[in-house]
Amino acid sequence: QVQLVESGGGLVQAGGSLRLSCVASGRTFSSYFMGWFRQAPGKERDFVAAISRTGGRTNTADSVKGRFTISRDNAKNTVYLQMNNLKPEDTSVYYCAAGQGPRYSGSDSNQYNYWGQGTQVTVSS
Repeated sequence: QVQLVESGGGLVQAGGSLRLSCVASGRTFSSYFMGWFRQAPGKERDFVAAISRTGGRTNTADSVKGRFTISRDNAKNTVYLQMNNLKPEDTSVYYCAAGQGPRYSGSDSNQYNYWGQGTQVTVSS
């Protein structure tokens, strides 16, 4: 089992940047593909970005493409989400997730086995 702890959220003005981090417990971080999802009040949870076990493959939602970048450092058991040019519609709770299935899942939230508690990102206009 793995525990995930997100950090880096906060309040930022539109056009600003934030970098989210998610640290995983345990020694087998490199065996998980990782993803970021977000959920705004009253809305469903949406896929943001995902990265394969080695970091060689990434997927990003169209709504954030060109602005958000996912990366990972397996030596530090950490996955990152660099968010640039933030918009008010990016305001959400952002969740880190880990998947242990044999196939890299990308955007399918059902394939992720572990979830963090979330970190709030608020973008003011």
